[in-house]
Amino acid sequence: MREAPGHVRPLHLTAALLVCLAAPAFFVLEQPVLGFGMLVAGLILAWGAEHSGGREIPRTPSLLRDLSLIAIGLAIVRAIPLAAHLDNRSMLAFTLALGGAVAVPYLVSRFLYRDRATAFPWFGSGRWGRLHWSWLIAVLVLGWLILPWYFISSGVYRNWPVVDDPDLIARLFVGVGAVGIWDELFFICTVFTVLLRHFPPWVANALQTIVFVSFLWELGYRSWGPLLTIPFALMQGYIYLRTHSLAYVVTVHLLFDAVVFAVLVHAHNPRLFDVFITVP
Repeated sequence: MREAPGHVRPLHLTAALLVCLAAPAFFVLEQPVLGFGMLVAGLILAWGAEHSGGREIPRTPSLLRDLSLIAIGLAIVRAIPLAAHLDNRSMLAFTLALGGAVAVPYLVSRFLYRDRATAFPWFGSGRWGRLHWSWLIAVLVLGWLILPWYFISSGVYRNWPVVDDPDLIARLFVGVGAVGIWDELFFICTVFTVLLRHFPPWVANALQTIVFVSFLWELGYRSWGPLLTIPFALMQGYIYLRTHSLAYVVTVHLLFDAVVFAVLVHAHNPRLFDVFITVP
């Protein structure tokens, strides 16, 4: 992973902020014209920052190219509604759009820009130690305590379809897990990794959190959900910085999503997964 710059350039930050703020325009406000306008404005500003004073600033990597990768991914995701549906057509649309949002920026960076801006380091910097395993246990315990109260007391579980037969439960299991893996491939290994090429880690992490949390909002994590999703997104970025391991952040996310799955099934079928003590 490329070492991030030690200081923040105002024009570069403004350009990146505009691109990342397109996510809440798309997924929270549901204003696609505003979202695409912010993407275009951010890319124009990035171009201007790289050509300040009428000459191109020799800067590798290119901010314009890197922000364009984020813009491409966001535009592809915005091509479909993100409401959770479990029919074949909706699941296929999710697969194509979310898969494209990761694959297209990777291919553009790899074969058009030829700079490998995105990265998917599976094993990272070494074996998992006691702290790694302790955090995995903590994720399960915290999810078991917090998520039932959040989903059921707020009623946001209704943002997911009723799952009242084995086929729908199986589809929900696959869907929740697949989206969780995609979250890390896009928000961490694409958005965060690209931003780290230009900004200090704390700035890059804050910017990717804007995108991450906005997507989760439209997916269904509404009401006071951002009180959970913001620290979760920040923590995933921090963990990735420390471990450089896609496998670890995916494992954390899948454990979290396993609890989400169980809570959603229980909310619609109280006799199933009746193991939660914080159900209101």
